[in-house]
Amino acid sequence: MASSPEIGQPAPDFTLPGGILTGGTFERGDYTLSSRRGRPVVLAFYPGDDTSVCTKQLSSYSSGLERFEGWDADVWGISPQGLDSHAAFAGRNGLRMPLLTDTDREVARAFGVAAPGIGLRRAVFLVGPDGILRWKHVALLGATFQSVDTLTRRLAEIGSRGAAGA
Repeated sequence: MASSPEIGQPAPDFTLPGGILTGGTFERGDYTLSSRRGRPVVLAFYPGDDTSVCTKQLSSYSSGLERFEGWDADVWGISPQGLDSHAAFAGRNGLRMPLLTDTDREVARAFGVAAPGIGLRRAVFLVGPDGILRWKHVALLGATFQSVDTLTRRLAEIGSRGAAGA
């Protein structure tokens, strides 16, 4: 497993195919990290669609999306499953954030979270509006996840702008 980028370094840029559930339709497109400059981005790497912990994690982020938006932050879920799997997963669970597919695990390797056997480790990276990595948590076992409270507190600490920070 490659090492994870360090806090204070530029986050590895990437473009991945993904989609977002809007009005019952999973709208597909490409997502490029550098295109979000000016806004913080929460990158939530998760091992798999429709697994117990992943479903709880992404459902909590989706139901707390307004709290992230209060900090002007985007939340992207990233896993190795394909877009059809993501579309079904988002539809079944009403997930409102983009789900990106990293089938070859190239982005997971760039962030140091690719893991033999399980595909990737559960991890969260907060990328500042300037593209610099500001905070990260890489789980050893992946049986738990970082809460919306923890992530929004971290967004406040990095000085994100937005309605909640005004």
